[in-house]
Amino acid sequence: MSWTLRMRFAGPMQSWGTRSRFDRRDTEIAPSKSGVIGLVAAALGRGRTEPLDDLAALRMGVRLDDEGVLMRDLHTAQKVIKADGSGLQDTALSERHFIADATFLVGLEGEDKELLAAVDAALERPRWPLALGRRSFPPSKPVYLRPPTDPDPIVEQGLEEALVSCPPLVDSQKGPDVRYLIEDESGDQYWFDQLTDNFADRGFVIRRVRMAVAPWGEPWS
Repeated sequence: MSWTLRMRFAGPMQSWGTRSRFDRRDTEIAPSKSGVIGLVAAALGRGRTEPLDDLAALRMGVRLDDEGVLMRDLHTAQKVIKADGSGLQDTALSERHFIADATFLVGLEGEDKELLAAVDAALERPRWPLALGRRSFPPSKPVYLRPPTDPDPIVEQGLEEALVSCPPLVDSQKGPDVRYLIEDESGDQYWFDQLTDNFADRGFVIRRVRMAVAPWGEPWS
């Protein structure tokens, strides 16, 4: 039996980097699994050295209700430690990408309903502040969903069905179709965002993802 926890990730700015290196900070087009697990861990109050095997084992999918706009800004910092640790450089310029005004429906699927219920409760009363990829990017709406104004957060459905059956989280759809990104062993996209241990050790491996497009409320083939 599978259960799926559904969450809303909405904010004026979000950033979900999976390949960031040095002065260039990238973002994917939708929440990364490492970023989602990081937000959930913050809500639960799990420290960076605590194991996250139970959360990492959950299967994740995203529906891109409003894909937002990809944007870039430049940051200037002074007295920054050099990459080789040899000293400080006077000025460092970094390029940072983010998504503006996006709304995503994120689903986590597993067989342990109690774990998903604990996550859902923690999202309503988080131990630490929640952020959409960066600490300076807080959600503009609650991450948790609550009826009657919102859909049910936890449903006895598989990941795909739970994402398709959820009513839109935006007032007006941008088009007749909506995109999905589903964790799938046969997927043809490779995201470097599958956590292997904890955030202190920063161990990540490849996760295979499949993209699908379908009319709102209808399953894809």
